[in-house]
Amino acid sequence: MDKQTAQKVLQHPKFKQMAKLKAIIGWSFSAIIFTMYVIYIWLIGTQPELFGQPVSEGSITTWGIYAGIFVIVLSFITTGIYVSIANGKFESMTRDVVREVQGE
Repeated sequence: MDKQTAQKVLQHPKFKQMAKLKAIIGWSFSAIIFTMYVIYIWLIGTQPELFGQPVSEGSITTWGIYAGIFVIVLSFITTGIYVSIANGKFESMTRDVVREVQGE
């Protein structure tokens, strides 16, 4: 793609709309993950006994282990959803705009 075509793609209203939507979704997912980590760290700092309690009587596994696993799994799921949307819907929209600009 030459520089002139790239400029036309960047100025295309559909591409701008897609870029805005992509940014909103990306920042929203980042805010969700950031908030989850802050809550997790805040609870560790302010109420360490909460995560130090065993899940059941005589168990060595604590609630902190499950909370940590939840935070990690949520991060993976959120990242997977974003990548799926970016590589599916947004990539398709970008290709459509490029085809439209190139006159195909």
